[in-house]
Amino acid sequence: MSTIAPFGTWPSPITPGTITTRTVHLAQVRVDGADTYWVEQRASQSGRQVLLRRDGDGQIGEVLPLTPADELADVRTRVHEYGGRAYAVEAGIIVISHAGDGRLYRYDVAHRMRGLVPLTIYGDVRHGDLEIDTARGVVYAVREDHRGPGAPVNSLVAIPLDGSAARDDAPVRTLVEGTDFVTSPTLSPDGERLAWITWNLPDMPWDNAVLHVGDLLRDATLGARAELDGGQGYSVSEPRWTQEGELVHASNASGFWNLYRTEGFPPLGSRREDWTGALRTRPLHPAQATFTYPAWQLGPHSFDILDGEHLIASWAREGVRHLGTIRLANGEMEEWNVGWQPVGNVASNSGRVVMLAGNELELPSIVEVRNGTVQVLRGSGEFAPEDIGVSFADPVSWETSDGDRAHGFFYPPASATHRGPDGELPPLIVNVHGGPTSANHAGYDLGVQYWTSRGFAYLDVNYRGSSGYGSTYRTALNGKWGLYDADDVIAGARHLIDTGRVDGARVAVRGSSAGGFTALNALVRSEVFSAATSVFGVADLSQLARTTHKFESGYINRLVGAEGADDPLMAERSPIHHVEDIHAPLLLLQGSEDSIVPAEQATAMYEAVRDRGLPVALKVFPGEGHGFRLAANIHRALEFELSFYSQVWGLEGGEEERGQLQVENLRG
Repeated sequence: MSTIAPFGTWPSPITPGTITTRTVHLAQVRVDGADTYWVEQRASQSGRQVLLRRDGDGQIGEVLPLTPADELADVRTRVHEYGGRAYAVEAGIIVISHAGDGRLYRYDVAHRMRGLVPLTIYGDVRHGDLEIDTARGVVYAVREDHRGPGAPVNSLVAIPLDGSAARDDAPVRTLVEGTDFVTSPTLSPDGERLAWITWNLPDMPWDNAVLHVGDLLRDATLGARAELDGGQGYSVSEPRWTQEGELVHASNASGFWNLYRTEGFPPLGSRREDWTGALRTRPLHPAQATFTYPAWQLGPHSFDILDGEHLIASWAREGVRHLGTIRLANGEMEEWNVGWQPVGNVASNSGRVVMLAGNELELPSIVEVRNGTVQVLRGSGEFAPEDIGVSFADPVSWETSDGDRAHGFFYPPASATHRGPDGELPPLIVNVHGGPTSANHAGYDLGVQYWTSRGFAYLDVNYRGSSGYGSTYRTALNGKWGLYDADDVIAGARHLIDTGRVDGARVAVRGSSAGGFTALNALVRSEVFSAATSVFGVADLSQLARTTHKFESGYINRLVGAEGADDPLMAERSPIHHVEDIHAPLLLLQGSEDSIVPAEQATAMYEAVRDRGLPVALKVFPGEGHGFRLAANIHRALEFELSFYSQVWGLEGGEEERGQLQVENLRG
């Protein structure tokens, strides 16, 4: 028997503490023989990223000892600011980037008494996207050197594994330089060749990147080189060598991120002077599907070599992710219906497939698929969904302002113990992802269920500009950022109102980073929203263009269609210059040390809205960057946002976890 209570006031077993202390964030899944490795970010440990291993006997544990400075290893890199692939493992040898001092370290699982051996110098030099070459005794790495004036210098380097470059940088060899960016060093099975990717500003890696291959000489320098694909208005990603020494990669030349195969390399273990002229690149499996995702972070790994004849791959179609094999000989695809959808890396070794995956009833987990059987190796939480009443995603689409269609996933309120009064419709929270080239996907997410279990409806919007729907859909936002994205969010909210699924008087829009920018513009452009939350969101494009980091320094101009920071379009699209059009309360959440969207963006927006006498609240979390890492701050941010909606909409739930938030200028 369900208890009747107003929507938005239901008690829920999902508290901020559930999310911060009973869950972890899983990423960077890799395999090494029978061992499985991954990185686990723990909010309860100040956001430390811990390298864990599950060995062939099923034993799970933290791998790394203390650093020589007696610090717990924090496996994280700040290359491109967004980081990503911060470790590599090969035959029991591990190389990591330690966030504590920014150095690379080597650890040999078979010789634990040696501890962590430093490989690079102290200083403002960052490394990531690591690839170990045991035969030559080096690790290949993307280097981002901040020691000189101006923008950092990016290059691909070979770093000795013996530690000889730990105090003197001279033994480090530069392999690739002269481009703005280089990533994805990938060693062939015989160690004879190296693949890598480059691109230049103002492009992003998904816009116009080039795939290269070169001969590796005995001293870990490059000989003959060839450009394989990309760089002519389209891009490439994820080079991966087959067992036979051919190269597979993703390219968006067709309008979708499809897989391509390059043949004609010399036989394994052989060298030819004229090998570059024999190479042939062809589509492997043409399809209206997306086989990778925008490389905001280093080391995307959406597919792997399953055996001598097949790839194991993940792909997205209409925002829904799938898993299956692709035959190398003819591109034949076979989907695996295993009840789990990949949401991160997919890796394989000796016929077993390990991936980060989720489904409608399971938090993201590391699962192994072998002979059609699925085994959960590591879950990201210990919370049982059956105890709360699960809200399942409903794929929805709606007409946009100019007759196109936008997409999303709708989650209705759901509780095991409560239901809303007859005749009452639930309040709606419209969530906007960042990027803006990222995408929301369906699945069991405590960040969503936190709201639906309290009686809120929730809409994840994949507006024009999102990935997973083809290049035309993604690039539709170019020149229209702040317009199309905001209009799609507004249209999505109105669609749910018009179809009678939510209360049109209680609709909030929220977003983080670029999603915060879209949320603010949606608030400016429509009165459909009666509340809004911006989490480290962009308010002033001109200011952001002047202060942003190298990786995104050309991105804003392309998205806006502007010529530079002083272009009038920057002010025209900036929410801070349109506060007179805001008619609803606004909550701003921000980290004080955000190097991507500086805190001044939030404080300036707060002051502009406050000075007009509008309801507004600002919370700046000391020490936090772009994305909250500390459990206490994640906890408080959730409390503040719930308290904000409760105050604005007059919800009287009286739950203990509702934090105290003072909303200025809010009249009862």
